[in-house]
Amino acid sequence: MSTTNPVQFLQQVRAEVAKVVWPTRREVMLTTLMVFILSALAATFFSLVDLAIRTGLHYIIGG
Repeated sequence: MSTTNPVQFLQQVRAEVAKVVWPTRREVMLTTLMVFILSALAATFFSLVDLAIRTGLHYIIGG
């Protein structure tokens, strides 16, 4: 395995960072909004499933 000196390493890092395509502000806002919406939907779904299981067990056990 060949070793790279620190100067070459930093040049390679800089070249790779220059290739990065950063998202626009609008893209960040839209994806953040989608994450919040999907998180709320998942929380609602699992809350309803939990309620159904709890109610079912309540009737089965006869509490």
